[in-house]
This record gives sequence, structure tokens and C-alpha cells, in this order.
Amino acid sequence: MADYIDMKTKSEIVTNWLPRYTGAALTEFQDYVLLTNFTAYVKMFADMHNVEVRGLDKPMQMASSPDGITIINFGIGSSNAALAMDLLGAVKPKAVLFLGKCGGLKKKTAVGDLILPIAAMRGEGTSDDYFDSKVPALPSFSLQKAVSEAITAAGLNYWTGTVYTTNRRVWEHDEEFKQYLTSVRAIAVDMETATIFIAGFANEIPKGALLLVSDQPMIPEGIKTADSDNKVSSNFVERHLKLGIESLLGVKRAGQSVKHLRF
Repeated sequence: MADYIDMKTKSEIVTNWLPRYTGAALTEFQDYVLLTNFTAYVKMFADMHNVEVRGLDKPMQMASSPDGITIINFGIGSSNAALAMDLLGAVKPKAVLFLGKCGGLKKKTAVGDLILPIAAMRGEGTSDDYFDSKVPALPSFSLQKAVSEAITAAGLNYWTGTVYTTNRRVWEHDEEFKQYLTSVRAIAVDMETATIFIAGFANEIPKGALLLVSDQPMIPEGIKTADSDNKVSSNFVERHLKLGIESLLGVKRAGQSVKHLRF
């Protein structure tokens, strides 16, 4: 007969489930967390810091560096993003930064560009389980400010604007949906940002996002393929990851909470 634990509270559940999903003990998670959709980011992070990747046989992979950062690959989609933010409630990180890929919706955005969202539109549905649909999906301003400073210090530029988050993965053929994306004036489309912002808010976790434009899905020749995604990974992912690391290290060095900022 299977062994069961009597778990009645959310805290009890996520405390049990975070190690279950990652293969890592709660003590292995650091105060500053990078979230990603790709195991390659976790492996690159681990190689940079000469540390072990945990959870290769689990739904989520993670690695932690000696300088206070943990990276987690939670998979793809809004439901997985919500799960990751709920599970992180077990360790209450001081800041969570999502390093995601997105589709550029404007002619001015090119593959490889960086987007620092000021908000996300909640088209995915998952976030409705946390708050009424009228509640805006916003990042923690001070965390986004730290990311901006890291990008500027690296001599790079970025776009800012609103991202549309959808739970649809295959929509590039749908002209009606593409017209809708144009009408809402979003600069990019992805599958997780709005969920991370809302679920982070619900779990009282400071959160932000730095997105990498990986394709231009509004035109047939810009739709992502295996070859084009490999080129993006080869040319831009290392830079994307290093900017995320430096952003969180900047927050850590400042020694101030990014949960609230007063001017």
C-alpha cells in the first residue's frame, strides 16, 4: 500500500512538491531565481559555475551557483509557469526573473533583440484562477529597473512594451488571431509572461522578465523552424543568460528588496 502524507495547506503541498518536481532539497535553492523554458539554459548555467544539474530525470531541471542564484527549467506553457511560481512559494525567493523567448510582432523588432516588458496581456486563461481578469499583469518595477541597468552596462539596447501571453502554441496560420494581435498593439507574443507576473503577485514573489525575440511569426518566412531556433540558440542564448545572471547579481549587491520601491 502506498505511503501518503496528510497535507492540508498550500504551504505543506508546495514544500513537498518542489523537491518532487526538481529532485533538489529545499536547502539547495538560492534567494535569487532565473526561470527558463529550456534545459540548455540550465546546462549552460551549470557549466559556467561548474555545478551539477539536478532533476535530469524529473519534470523540472535546476542548478544553483555559489554566488546565490538558482536556475530552473519549468517547461513550456502557462500552466507550467503557474506551477513553478506556486512551487517557489516553498522557498520565497527574493527575486524571480523569467528568461523567455518570444515572437516579435512589430517590424522594428528583429530576431535576437531583447524585450523588457512593462506589462503583459492575460490571454492565456491560467491566470484567471488567481485573480479577476481585470487585474493587470505587471512585473516588479525595481527588478525590471535592475535588468535595464544590466543591459545598459553591457552596451546593449532593448525594446520595451506590452507582451501578449497566449496558451495557444500553434496559431501562426490563423489570420484572424494575427489581426487581433495587431489590434491590441502588443510588441511581442509568448506563453508565460502574464502567468508569471500574476502567479508571482499571488505568491508575494517579486518577479520580472527579459525576453529574447526568437522569431517573427506574423510573416510566413519568419515562423520559427528547428534550424532558425538553433541559430538563435547559437548566437544569442549565452548573452541572454549572462544578462539575467548579472541582473540578479546587481539586485543582490544592492542589498535592497525589489518587492517594493519608494522614491
